[in-house]
Amino acid sequence: MPSMPIPVHEGLFERDENGAPYLIGGRCGSCGRDHFPSRDVCPYCGAGDAVTVRLPDTGRLWGWTSVLTAPPGYQGEVPFGFGVVELDGDGLRVITRLEESDPDRLAFDQPMQLALTPLHVDDEGNPVETYTFMAR
Repeated sequence: MPSMPIPVHEGLFERDENGAPYLIGGRCGSCGRDHFPSRDVCPYCGAGDAVTVRLPDTGRLWGWTSVLTAPPGYQGEVPFGFGVVELDGDGLRVITRLEESDPDRLAFDQPMQLALTPLHVDDEGNPVETYTFMAR
């Protein structure tokens, strides 16, 4: 029986009660800005009063490229898209994997949707997944 996928790194994303993925961010109690990934200390003002928040699962493509060669330590398939998605809401920009690997099929301001995708199988046989964005 296959096991449930595990996240590539704890604390980056979760699934809600309906199974829909969401990113876990932080919101600073002092300056009010969101950041990703979640940290106790705000990366913008340095205050130590950030709280965990659920970030929007939609956004717009801001920048992108295609990764053709696996980076050191990467165990997933190549090619894959890589880019920056500006989340709906306060405009937080997230560096992310993209489902589309052909740069010519992507466009600035293209609507994007968060998803989870298989990455590899770990040494214990568990499927590992990561967050990604795909065109809406």
